[in-house]
This record gives sequence, structure tokens and C-alpha cells, in this order.
Amino acid sequence: MGPELALPAAAPREAEFGHDALIVCDNLVRIYQTESVEVQALQGLDLLVHEGEMVALVGASGSGKSTLLQVLAGVDAPTAGRARVAGQDLVDMSRSDRVRYRRHVVGFVRQQSTQNLVPYLTARQMVDLPLTIAGVPRKQRRGRADGVLETLEVADCADRRPHQMSGGQQQRVALAVALANRPRVLLADEPTGELDTETAAEVFTALRTANRELGATVVVVTHDVGVSGQVARSIAIRDGRTSSETLRDGTTGHGPGTAEEYAVMDRAGRVQVPREFREALALSRRVRLALTADHVEIRSDDRGGNA
Repeated sequence: MGPELALPAAAPREAEFGHDALIVCDNLVRIYQTESVEVQALQGLDLLVHEGEMVALVGASGSGKSTLLQVLAGVDAPTAGRARVAGQDLVDMSRSDRVRYRRHVVGFVRQQSTQNLVPYLTARQMVDLPLTIAGVPRKQRRGRADGVLETLEVADCADRRPHQMSGGQQQRVALAVALANRPRVLLADEPTGELDTETAAEVFTALRTANRELGATVVVVTHDVGVSGQVARSIAIRDGRTSSETLRDGTTGHGPGTAEEYAVMDRAGRVQVPREFREALALSRRVRLALTADHVEIRSDDRGGNA
């Protein structure tokens, strides 16, 4: 046989965006169509959340943060782009797959406690309900229900109905229901929005417990600065896209650490410049960019063509 030919080495394959993340949104789009109006709630949003994180999504009303949570919860379907949670593709998911996903992969807590709880059931019965639906054997259900209620410090509510609980107790029981089937992801939409400061702190402590002791990756939608200031990473959403991230060092259960805000560049290279920056430098339609050794300069177009 003749000498073997040496074939060129194959080029290393570029890792897929978010290949190591638990939650991946890649150029995610959600469009709502009414009779005469088309609303683009998510406009190419990118997001990565890694397993074990506890993050806050913040933004003004209409920014798209609640729509994003509905998509991640499997309640709403994306229009375009890519969304994956724990390896589950939310774009092409069948109805039966979506049911299994909502039973086992994610837990979802809404802002209004009346939407989370059944008024004629006790706390133990409400936690037992998703376990029953998921087919957990009866012998295991009682212990698991009592265990999660105790972990979230509402064991004394086990035999109470919602009207016999305080607002904070209702939300912690709602968290227990969402965590009953040990989901990998817990999603909470404004969980402290209707509570006073002290009660909100109790609910946030329960969220932290879900993250640290029960092993759930937690994503919280909030407008409450006190809540977003107590997580290591808060993500601002503006006009249907992630616009900035605030990273905190030394964040503890007793208060925020040192914070630093970063603009987020999406996969197309787009960066949202904060309004106060745009107004201070009169930046509008057209700007000048200059590349220096270690940064990029953005300047207003002083020729008057960007008005």
C-alpha cells in the first residue's frame, strides 16, 4: 500500500450559543395580533441563565418581561427565535410535551395570590394536588407536602385555607405548590408586588430558600428595587430586548453587595444606550463610532444630520 494521505484537521466546531446554560433565549420574538394592531412584545431577545442562579428581570410596564416569563413557563408560545429550558425546546414543543414540561420542569407563581391558590382547599391539599396529577404515590405525597411547607416556614398553615392566612403566608404556600414536584426552574411574576416591606422580605427569604436549599434555579420578575438589589444578577429589559445587566459582589440575605451595571450586546452586535446618556450627548438617529486601543467611542453627529 502507498503512503497514507494526511488529511487536514477539521476546524474546531463553534459551541452553540448557550450550550452550557439551563435557560437559553436566542433572538426570541413574540408577536400578538389583534383585529387591527400587531404588538411585538419581544423583539429578538437574548438571555442566558445558568443552573443554580437566582436572577431578577426588571423593566417598565410593557417592556416584555412578563411576556418572557409566560414563554419560559410554557404558558405562551414564541413566534420566532429559539427558547430552551433544561434541554426542552419551547418553540416546537407539542401540547403533550408542554403539559409534562409544566408539571415537572418549571414551577410558576403569579402576582395575585387568588390565581395561585384554591380557596376551598387547605395548604396541604393544594401542595398535594400537583403531586397527585404528576402520579406521585400516595405514601410519598404527605411527606413531601409537609416537608416543603416546613422548609418555607408555613407548616402551621398546613390545615388552613387561604382566607385563614396572611398575604405573606399565601405567597409562601403558593411557592410550596410551585415547588411540590421539585422543578429545576422556579418562575415568579412580581411575587412581592402586593405586600408590605416586611412581608415582602419574608417572601424573598422563601425564594432564596427555594434556590439554596431546594436546588431550584429562580427567575423573578419585579419592579421592586429592594428585591432586584438582593440578587447577584439583575437583567433590565427594555422594548422587548435585554438592555443591561447589573452584577453584584457580596450579595447576601441581609442586603446588596457592590453593584456594577453593564450594557448588553446581543448576538447581532446591538447595544441599547441608556436614555440619560442619549439625552446628555444629544444622540439620536445617527452617531459617530471610533475604535481606540481598548474601547469604542460614541459621539453625536455634529453635522446636524441626526435630528
